[in-house]
Amino acid sequence: MNASPTSPSPVHVIGGGLAGSEAAWQIAQAGVPVILHEMRGVPGVKTDAHQTDGLAELVCSNSFRSDDWEYNAVGLLHAEMRALDSVIMACGDAHQVPAGGALAVDRDGFSQAVTAKLEAHPLITVVREEIVGLPPEDWDNVIVATGPLTSPPLADAILKATGEESLSFFDAIAPIVHADSIDFDIAWRQSRYDKEGPGGDAAAYVNCPMDKDQYEAFIDALLNGPKAEFKNWEHVPYFDGCLPIEVMAERGRETLRHGPMKPVGLTNPRNPTVKPHAIVQLRQDNALGTLFNMVGFQTKLKHGAQAEVFRMIPGLQKAQFARLGGLHRNTYLNSPQLLDKQLRLKAMPRLRFAGQVTGVEGYVESAAMGLLTGRLAAAQALGRDLSPPPPETAMGALVEHITGGHLEGSKFQPMNINYGLLPPLEAPKVDEDGKRIHPKERGRAKKRLQSIRAMESLKAWRDAG
Repeated sequence: MNASPTSPSPVHVIGGGLAGSEAAWQIAQAGVPVILHEMRGVPGVKTDAHQTDGLAELVCSNSFRSDDWEYNAVGLLHAEMRALDSVIMACGDAHQVPAGGALAVDRDGFSQAVTAKLEAHPLITVVREEIVGLPPEDWDNVIVATGPLTSPPLADAILKATGEESLSFFDAIAPIVHADSIDFDIAWRQSRYDKEGPGGDAAAYVNCPMDKDQYEAFIDALLNGPKAEFKNWEHVPYFDGCLPIEVMAERGRETLRHGPMKPVGLTNPRNPTVKPHAIVQLRQDNALGTLFNMVGFQTKLKHGAQAEVFRMIPGLQKAQFARLGGLHRNTYLNSPQLLDKQLRLKAMPRLRFAGQVTGVEGYVESAAMGLLTGRLAAAQALGRDLSPPPPETAMGALVEHITGGHLEGSKFQPMNINYGLLPPLEAPKVDEDGKRIHPKERGRAKKRLQSIRAMESLKAWRDAG
């Protein structure tokens, strides 16, 4: 795309995932032309995890997690992004599927909607090409949003430019089951604590109960099943937020009962007086309700073993899998050392970074960093100064974390948004009506105050910018 003599030069965005798509949208909405470079769609070029060449494809879960902005940090991030005209949130809202208190989406409809919006925008040009190595030197305003699946040549070039030794860690994908292969004489529909989500469905999950003997046999099978091994990656750590289920089991036989298989907030309608020893949950994965994702069941079991082991779960004895799980490598920078507060590479300021490559973890966090870098790059192209949002906001708190907020002397690790990243507030002792708050409820009340403060700060930042 050629800019007119009076228009700003185009911003180049490398990577058409969640972060890159959001960045391109924000730049174009600011009136700045943008060229979005995506290698998927180039013959012979693919990643370890993507299945399509659609923009903003979801490669792991289809959940954007909690949509509760008052009491959940990721829900707060949703609200901040909606307030800033996020294309990811708009398309997510338009293609949501039932998921209890979470916002989950039909992954195909969502990706198609994002792709259509970006391709139709008059200031966005989508170019299907792989950027091998560092971008050309005459690109003076670039966002690198290549995410967890950065191509090896570009990753190597970044390593050389930064002097770093490593950029990666392991990540895993959960299996997806055909709904009509689930045995509903055993399984039942219910959200934990019957909580309704943004779609208004309080029975969004499928629950498969296990007694103690079934659970113990399942743990044995997980531990003994053949695993995919990647000897060249053995030095790479897992991210705790997306551990393979068998790795969790290796940490203790009860670990899963206190994690993705916890039997709380659910009642088996066929035997309401007996509490299951463990429960496997599946979450709707598409708008038709024909596919369900096994919640928390990221795995590195070999494909042949996955079907055998997971069919041990009551209700899934005859499960048919639309997709089996897998393991792929994620990539991220040592951002506190390498990036400034504008998310620019200190050694090469013409490059900004966005998404998981910066060391945020999760779909929403990645898209939020794309949103922010898009606005920062657009401001630069227009000759305006723009600072990141204040640290009282969820978005600003993420920037603080990835540019130096982690504990000094510790190894920088990817991070989901959480209230611990926001500046603290004293827990209130009375509510807005002057009534005493029970000590056990003060932590929850504090979260709400942090969320209210965040939204007020975010809107003030938006209006001033």
